[in-house]
Amino acid sequence: MRNWIGSSSESETNAMPEPEVVIDVDEVSYTYAPDMPLALDHVSLQIRKGDFLALLGQNGAGKTTLAKTFNGLLLPTSGSVYVGGLDTQKARVSSLAARVGYCYQNPDHQIFNRTFYMEAAFGPRNLGLPATEVATRVDHALQLVDLADKKDAYPFLLGKGERQKLAVASVLAMGSPTLVVDEPTTGLDLPGIRSIMTLLRHWNQLEERTIVIITHDLRIVAEYVPRTVVMAQGKIVADGPTRSILSDGAALATAGLKPPQITRVAQRLSHHGIPPDVMTVDEMLACLRTALSRNEDARTSQQGVSDASRL
Repeated sequence: MRNWIGSSSESETNAMPEPEVVIDVDEVSYTYAPDMPLALDHVSLQIRKGDFLALLGQNGAGKTTLAKTFNGLLLPTSGSVYVGGLDTQKARVSSLAARVGYCYQNPDHQIFNRTFYMEAAFGPRNLGLPATEVATRVDHALQLVDLADKKDAYPFLLGKGERQKLAVASVLAMGSPTLVVDEPTTGLDLPGIRSIMTLLRHWNQLEERTIVIITHDLRIVAEYVPRTVVMAQGKIVADGPTRSILSDGAALATAGLKPPQITRVAQRLSHHGIPPDVMTVDEMLACLRTALSRNEDARTSQQGVSDASRL
């Protein structure tokens, strides 16, 4: 097992220590059956406290399989996964669930209670918490996802976006410091997408929790997620800051992906002074305004020189 606290060399003694490693995947392989190809092929990954990262890749790349090893839903065929220092091969699933919560791609596969409140309370009650603590956790979780006014509502009479939020609230109420969300924006309209992603960013930044999302949507990754891990054929092919990863067409191509459309436009305009790592439309607008202003200033300066030469 690797060191759990980021270490520094003697020359870096004054540097801030790296955050604690909360999930350590070491040379993990996994197959769903002995005669099937490897779904994970010697994967190694460290996730630190406070990370907000996306697992990207085509269908079958191994994203969901990898994420399910984070809390013991799947156990490695070989290699090891440590969660907060616990070996998933040996730890109780309840202990792992208290550390890493998992929201399924389809919230309807997770929700089964008659009211929002009962659904969010199910996990804490099964942890054996006192009723007062359960109530406190559920109320806080429902407030975080803006569902406090619907605690008595029947989940399946409301929209998918609200059920997605309920699934997240159910994990929040468990108190898990790390949350894995599989395809959080599938089937949502733009307001729903922005609502759930803003919620996750809020939980990461203000609640200081670790967030892992599994997604195909490069646009939401570009806008919301600081770190990106790209997978292909059961392996990690790229891992780093989102701006660097999503602007690297060659690295993405190994996973059958392309940079976001706005990034590709920026790269086509690089000879006009547009940075090649633009991630969002708002960034592009700001860059275009700067480039136009710069060109206008240059024309004004050139005109002034020309006028002076005539005198």
